[in-house]
Amino acid sequence: MLDVIHWDIDLIRRYDQAGPRYTSYPTAVQFNGNIGSFDLLHALRDSRKANRPLSLYVHIPFCANICYYCACNKVITKDRSRAQIYLDRLEREIELVAAHVGPGQLVEQLHFGGGTPTFLNHDELRRVMSLLRRHFNLLEDGAGDYSIEIDPREADWPTMGLLRELGFNRVSLGVQDLDPQVQRAINRMQSLEETQAIVEAARTLQFKSVNIDLIYGLPLQTPDRFASTVEAIIKLQPDRLSLFNYAHLPERFMPQRRINTHDLPTPSDKLHMLKHSIEQLTEAGYRYIGMDHFALPDDELAVAQEDGTLQRNFQGYTTHGHCDLIGLGVSAISQIGDLYCQNSSDLNTYQQQLEHDQLATQRGLHCNDDDRIRRDVIRRLICDFELDHTQLGRRHGIDFQTYFQDAWPLLVQMSDDGLITLDEQLISVLPAGRLLVRVVCMAFDHYLPQQTTQRYSRVI
Repeated sequence: MLDVIHWDIDLIRRYDQAGPRYTSYPTAVQFNGNIGSFDLLHALRDSRKANRPLSLYVHIPFCANICYYCACNKVITKDRSRAQIYLDRLEREIELVAAHVGPGQLVEQLHFGGGTPTFLNHDELRRVMSLLRRHFNLLEDGAGDYSIEIDPREADWPTMGLLRELGFNRVSLGVQDLDPQVQRAINRMQSLEETQAIVEAARTLQFKSVNIDLIYGLPLQTPDRFASTVEAIIKLQPDRLSLFNYAHLPERFMPQRRINTHDLPTPSDKLHMLKHSIEQLTEAGYRYIGMDHFALPDDELAVAQEDGTLQRNFQGYTTHGHCDLIGLGVSAISQIGDLYCQNSSDLNTYQQQLEHDQLATQRGLHCNDDDRIRRDVIRRLICDFELDHTQLGRRHGIDFQTYFQDAWPLLVQMSDDGLITLDEQLISVLPAGRLLVRVVCMAFDHYLPQQTTQRYSRVI
């Protein structure tokens, strides 16, 4: 599949800009404070009536150490006892939400994110999974996709054995970079041996998928050093691999202020890192799924993309986009039917609300007809690199070209430039445009002209 991406430096330089990652449309930037717990419970009632399957996301915000690059919602603490209070409140949230879920709604997908979920000790992990099994209809081992994010510095063989026993069958490992100088600059010392031990444990214990996250653009990275990291990770043969672009936004994320701006690689070096990494991964047999994600050809994501069933939600690319997503924990986002809603991102507020038996839903939005149409367009482009716009027009009862007449001149320009092909039936993202698919999607974003793009990472 070496022709899946064509590297065109002129196109990249012309179209590389900041923009959303479209884990949702509308994006979380559009969430407002008019959405509360009543809206969530109403949506859950509709989900229960329709007996829709579920995807659960559980947010564990704690980390023992700070990584300077990180933009996640997290709480840095060495005090492990803080988890106990949090789990008490999480238990109450699970009880309140699950009371509105039907017994026939199967949990096809489960994901623990953070923070560092393995900040919890073994008893605490058992407690959370026991709560979920008691209140939701979790599937038997292997039937669902149950994943957890792991910091290899916070896990060992017994931890991996426990996770497998509890029903997790997928793991995602944060690595970012293996070079000691880079690790010191981002305050994340993590040896290859630590990562390798967790991968070997996952294989031995028959986890069905291992994902590894890398970041390019970190301080003190060079093309040669990063190539060595990618080479070492390829030898571990993860089923999936994410190659994220570091977005340096110190005005928004305080820990990034500890990174010396002068240590960041030049834009030219970042492009070189990305180009060479793509070459390394494709030569090793990985398929480019899109949006920084790669997978082996027999991985479920690659197979779903081949047969046109790949979806995208707040957990990224998924084969479970048909599920209603329930987010549990501080800052967690739910997507239930046409409702998006998010819990408070402040830990104290989240805990106080639940201490008083109130859900911590703080903001969100209801999708309107226009949102649904544009969401459909963006999903298909970002998942399939292709959109049958005549079929979409029939599905939504619109004339596509008339409806998107404002975007049409830009689409024609992208076609002339070789990002896409545009005809009476299809929009197809060409190999030269696949790294820039976010830019193609941005042409259909109704809200983007009204907001600043400074809060977003650059496409490349």
